[in-house]
Amino acid sequence: MNELAAYSTVAITLGLIVTRPSLGLSFRLTPAMSAFAGVAFLFALGIVTPEHWVRAATNLWTPFVAIGSIMVMTEVARRIGLLERGASFIDTQATSTGRLFLFVFVLGVVTSTSFNNDAAILLLTPLVVTLIKRRYPGHPEMALPFAFAVFMSAGVAALPVSNPMNMVVAEFLKISFNDYARHMIPVAVAGWLIAFLVLRAIFASPLTTPIGPAPENARRSTKVQYLMIALLACVLASYPIFGSLGHPVWAVAAAGALLSLVLAWRCQGANPLRVARDGVSWGTLAFLLAVLVMSQGLQEVGLVGRLAALYENAGLATIGMTSSIGSALLNNHPMSYLNMLALQTTSADNISVFAALVGGDLGPRLLPMGSLAGLLWLEMLRRHGVDVSVGRFVRVGLLVAAPTIAVSLAILSLY
Repeated sequence: MNELAAYSTVAITLGLIVTRPSLGLSFRLTPAMSAFAGVAFLFALGIVTPEHWVRAATNLWTPFVAIGSIMVMTEVARRIGLLERGASFIDTQATSTGRLFLFVFVLGVVTSTSFNNDAAILLLTPLVVTLIKRRYPGHPEMALPFAFAVFMSAGVAALPVSNPMNMVVAEFLKISFNDYARHMIPVAVAGWLIAFLVLRAIFASPLTTPIGPAPENARRSTKVQYLMIALLACVLASYPIFGSLGHPVWAVAAAGALLSLVLAWRCQGANPLRVARDGVSWGTLAFLLAVLVMSQGLQEVGLVGRLAALYENAGLATIGMTSSIGSALLNNHPMSYLNMLALQTTSADNISVFAALVGGDLGPRLLPMGSLAGLLWLEMLRRHGVDVSVGRFVRVGLLVAAPTIAVSLAILSLY
């Protein structure tokens, strides 16, 4: 009975997270609210206990510090116009549609790696759509391939800090920064190449459209933007150095966030506390915490055990495909937690964990409900007059994801 109630609760919770229904004229349920409501119901059934909350908080505080710190650095970069400067540079340098498409894809790769995949999708999507509409007047269909370039460039996280979920899993299972990067950078590079080539083939016809004139007056980089670029470069370079010395990633990220706040204060007079408050997505952190507690509830009713039995002695293809399909159907956040708890109880090595992470990163390309970022991407496009049907999303996602997942798992099997 408890098992059925737990599954039903999770299904309803995921439905609320995806649909985000309104409760009145101006109040809409957030993903965090829906997740906490689901956990509250499991608590009422006795499936979730205070011990689960304590365990979740104990496991998550270090990745949360790192995730929050990256959010702060992203906010400072946004406030000083760093991403707008990148888009402006692309705008002035692109002399053809094909070159502009390449530049947009590379900007997505750099942003998702330096900050994280959510930041790349949420911050770049409106910038790129606005840029494309200006360069291609009278061709509204041109926004679609470039919007997909932004979405698909945020593929497999090359670094654990490039995806909040990957960081949580790596911290929980004690996978070092350098071990993660050594295995996943080649996978990410291969995935980027495949995604770019497949997208170029899918949108071959619109990408032959002549490009409009570039702006005459290009924006110049400011001193504070150069300083922020240098700070980000130092932070990224420090991750493997401090990791090899046994120091945690969260400490490096926290130092980077503190220095970025000082930079915003000294160069722009921004209030550091206000910047930190605005930069950290507290709802996202609350959602991650609630989903972990909910996943522990599913562990109590046996779902994690069934998943662990499937993964025990399974090949990378089984783990990766199960994770991909589960992430597409359930959303990658709960699926990543379920994978994490299941693999912890098996004899699986880190390669199996990486296979599960590949599925969690790429599975959301198959269905819109696969990630919160994907749902927000669709919503932002609608607000900018770009409509992507579910059928179009699935067709493009399947064509890109299928070869990317296959090649990614093949590369992991070589280790």
